[in-house]
Amino acid sequence: MRVEREPFPASLSPASVVTIGKFDGVHLGHRAVLAETVRRARELGVEAAVVTFDRNPLALLHPEASPPAIASLEHRLELIAETGVDLVAVLGFDWTRANQPAVDFVDELLVARLGARLVLVGADFRFGSKGEGDARRLRELGAERGFEVDLLADVGGHGVDRISTSDIRRLITEGRVSEAAARLGSPPSVTGEVVHGNARGRELGFPTANLAEDSVGVVPADGVYAGWLLADGERMPAAISVSDNPTFPSGDRRRVEAFVIDRELDLYGRTVAVEFVDRIRGIVAFDSIDALVERMAADVAEARAILGA
Repeated sequence: MRVEREPFPASLSPASVVTIGKFDGVHLGHRAVLAETVRRARELGVEAAVVTFDRNPLALLHPEASPPAIASLEHRLELIAETGVDLVAVLGFDWTRANQPAVDFVDELLVARLGARLVLVGADFRFGSKGEGDARRLRELGAERGFEVDLLADVGGHGVDRISTSDIRRLITEGRVSEAAARLGSPPSVTGEVVHGNARGRELGFPTANLAEDSVGVVPADGVYAGWLLADGERMPAAISVSDNPTFPSGDRRRVEAFVIDRELDLYGRTVAVEFVDRIRGIVAFDSIDALVERMAADVAEARAILGA
């Protein structure tokens, strides 16, 4: 899969089937859209192309209302690549892009650079300055410029009529990570740099990788989770804590800490991903260090069983 970022060359593809969206998390609904894009492209003998953004447009337009991303841009691109798409055009969402008229978006990107033969979008698709363009307007422009537009139906499953990013984000924040994973098609994750903590885990015999505050991803509800830590292409089983360490009431910030099972690693300064597979328990303040250590050992044993590690 080719990834093109702005500034784009004059031509990205001689002819393509295009779909457009944020694709945050690349959940099962997104994957169905991407699979249909690939299928239709193969039928027409052209490339399957995706247009996406380097950030949620709300991060620029209304930052106070912009939700945390489920997946970083790089993770999104990795997941999109798994679907067989040929090309992803990543748009930098800045004020120039935000103020671009709908007709200019179509002419400059879909027609001139992507050679669109067919564009696949959802019924609620909006584009152009202040969302002036919708699916109906896109169809009108397509008829004038020689490409078709098809509307894609919502994709349901796992007990809902429509799999949505907002519902998945809610499930994660409630700690229901296994339900979120079922709709995502992969475990929810947080990616960030490993930074120094207060070393309490090491002192207790459970050294952890502490993720920086600016890590990317939706952090689950406070609790202990079974999951995986990914570093340099290696996926290692882990028991993960999300909390402010209430047993030690010293004003700790809320943090993600991962104890890698049966490994002791020096991960400081490295960027890792932590995947959340299932919630083991909530967070409580223990009456003694011995009680805490006993519970941590039980958490690790349960995480090992859940992961089959």
